[in-house]
Amino acid sequence: MEETISLKELFQTLRKRLWLIALITTIATVTSGIVSYFFLTPIYQASTQILVNKANPEQQIYNIGEIQTNVQLINTYSVIIKSPAILEKVQKELDIDRSVEELNEQIQVASEKDSQVFSLTVNDPDPALAAEIANKTAEVFKEEIVKIMKIDNVSILSKAEVKENQQPVKPKPLLNIAIAFVVGLMTGVGIAFLLEYLDNTVKTEQDIEKHLQLPVLGAIGVIERNEPKTKKTEVKLSKARGESFGS
Repeated sequence: MEETISLKELFQTLRKRLWLIALITTIATVTSGIVSYFFLTPIYQASTQILVNKANPEQQIYNIGEIQTNVQLINTYSVIIKSPAILEKVQKELDIDRSVEELNEQIQVASEKDSQVFSLTVNDPDPALAAEIANKTAEVFKEEIVKIMKIDNVSILSKAEVKENQQPVKPKPLLNIAIAFVVGLMTGVGIAFLLEYLDNTVKTEQDIEKHLQLPVLGAIGVIERNEPKTKKTEVKLSKARGESFGS
């Protein structure tokens, strides 16, 4: 048998379980805020730009084929710059307590489409160290690429710097709180409808007609019970009766 749910019933379900929805939403939002502000480590970002230019800087006329070759070389450079050949030297020169694998995870290399410029980005809890790693990696790469590929067509366009009042790139507490609010609200609504769907108890005349397909002939109202007399009232009644009998 096919059941239909009216819009009114949906609102009634939400209204009945409003306390549950509010509770779940509040717990999710508060938890996200506490975790974002007090438990997650802020991560800062520093970037440097590297240019893959012409092999012969004295040449005045640009060769389209040479530019395309340099663009294609960026993919190769992206792999080399994160290789142990570069990162081991960075680790030794900076004398930092990081493995090559950890440095590899901190570094991202990205390039614009059809551009000879690519960026080297480093993420670290210390903004100064992030800038230092980015600059040192770019310097070591520029020196070592001459030995590795026997070409000298790499230039450093801009160095990474520590900005004043630099903000972390993650976590973003406000964004996390907003996401937690939406997820908590959706979860609360879902649980409210689930509980309503699983609740098959009969509470009203409408439930009888809906589930049993039987007409309601009558209903018994709630009979209020008389409040019991207090002991003081009973004592007064007893005295009154005793006086009446004595007379």
